[in-house]
Amino acid sequence: MVFEKVAQLLSEQLQIDPKDIKMESRLFEDLHADSANVMILVMDVEEAFNITVEDDVLPTIHTVGDIVTYLEKNVG
Repeated sequence: MVFEKVAQLLSEQLQIDPKDIKMESRLFEDLHADSANVMILVMDVEEAFNITVEDDVLPTIHTVGDIVTYLEKNVG
């Protein structure tokens, strides 16, 4: 469920097919996101999951799996 929602948000943000998004997909190298895309994604994730992502987490996020793991650990 978490992965599907993250994939949907990424798909909408980056205009790509959700089927092309995998847990191991790297945001910059594989999905061609830029820093602005990531900031918007963070805001979308915060809204969708009703959480606040701390700024110190951002440098540790490199893959879709990193986002999913973070959310699974931090969402109620």
